[in-house]
Amino acid sequence: MEGQVVGRVFRLFRRRAGPPQDNSGEALKEPERAQEHSLPNFAGGQHFFEYLLVVSLKKKRSQDDYEPIITYQFPKRENLLRGQQEEEERLLKAIPLFCFPDGNEWASLTEYPRETFSFVLTNVDGSRKIGYCRRLLPAGPGPRLPKVYCIISCIGCFGLFSKILDEVEKRHQISMAVIYPFMQGLREAAFPAPGKTVTLKSFIPDSGTEFISLTRPLDSHLEHVDFSSLLHCLSFEQILQIFASAVLERKIIFLAEGLSTLSQCIHAAAALLYPFSWAHTYIPVVPESLLATVCCPTPFMVGVQMRFQQEVMDSPMEEVLLVNLCEGTFLMSVGDEKDILPPKLQDGILDSLGQGINELKTAEQINEHVSGPFVQFFVKTVGHYASYIKREANGQGHFQERSFCKALTSKTNRRFVKKFVKTQLFSLFIQEAEKSKNPPAGYFQQKILEYEEQKKQKKPREKTVK
Repeated sequence: MEGQVVGRVFRLFRRRAGPPQDNSGEALKEPERAQEHSLPNFAGGQHFFEYLLVVSLKKKRSQDDYEPIITYQFPKRENLLRGQQEEEERLLKAIPLFCFPDGNEWASLTEYPRETFSFVLTNVDGSRKIGYCRRLLPAGPGPRLPKVYCIISCIGCFGLFSKILDEVEKRHQISMAVIYPFMQGLREAAFPAPGKTVTLKSFIPDSGTEFISLTRPLDSHLEHVDFSSLLHCLSFEQILQIFASAVLERKIIFLAEGLSTLSQCIHAAAALLYPFSWAHTYIPVVPESLLATVCCPTPFMVGVQMRFQQEVMDSPMEEVLLVNLCEGTFLMSVGDEKDILPPKLQDGILDSLGQGINELKTAEQINEHVSGPFVQFFVKTVGHYASYIKREANGQGHFQERSFCKALTSKTNRRFVKKFVKTQLFSLFIQEAEKSKNPPAGYFQQKILEYEEQKKQKKPREKTVK
């Protein structure tokens, strides 16, 4: 039975080439292309979450080890159609594995540092669900087992949900009964638009009525990520090599002790690809039962806990970048990571990353500082894509790949782009662009327009100098 469940969960992360197909036999699959790497860019008005789950460890019958099971679910879904009910059952079977990815060998503890992490599951229709997790030790005397509070949502906004988990944890110290009215109020509230705030009224025994304010960042294209952990673990040069490997859709494994570090770093690495989206296997924290993922012949980006390092090292793998986040080293690499990107643009990214980094104070400032040079890299290499989509009378576009590549005057840029246009990253992006009559109004398009304006202003100056 356990093998069947693991097999079904493994299919969550299988990637099929090409557009989504009707595959009703599968519960979920590996993420398709989505806005801002992974997560939808919500304008506001949606519900905050679908479920709040408590996942606890229960001892298996006649065995010494434990298995994670859902011991609390809010809300309970009723009157679901048969297909909806089956989908919910498959989802709820998968979630405990990702709340306790470190296996089933546990012992009761008196101390345990809380951990905040996340995972991503994607449905066959491309819709995405994110699990925001807080793992902690329940209040009480004596040794006890940790449990996980997991909020399942379709919304990518890690900072906001971390604050919500803080409130859940605060109430958990009092009673489960105190959590219910808070989550009910949250469920009834509309998710705020970028830059807006929603205020919740909540009563806590012995404390009285509290007002909790939840504010979204004004610039929402990076609200699903925090680059601080990645900067803490790795140098700019190493981050650039990870980016280069991801751009060519190679296999990348991150190793770390903590679940928080793993999930934050892998989300950050994938976010560097904006406006493109990682289109292959993507598991921020791989459960022990799915470690065979690292033997897949197809591209993947996964996070593995350090306790499984030897098992990973002993696995048959080819052309993989194995990143030790604890030591800030590469344990395995292809060897050409420094030569993938055009040298001049590579130097430009490193220069931009190093300028004023110590003066940044807020997470938003750090995110923008780190993301900006990589967005600019794509602006300079492929930002002219819209000019090379020819349209028929019905509006359907056709990308002119050869002319697009030849338009680049730099040989090194052209050599890189000829490789990049063959990736699924680029193909999926162009497929969307071909369907749309106008370039999408977003952060990337804004940067393209700014860059084109700078070039126009630069030309008259060059003529004057001549």
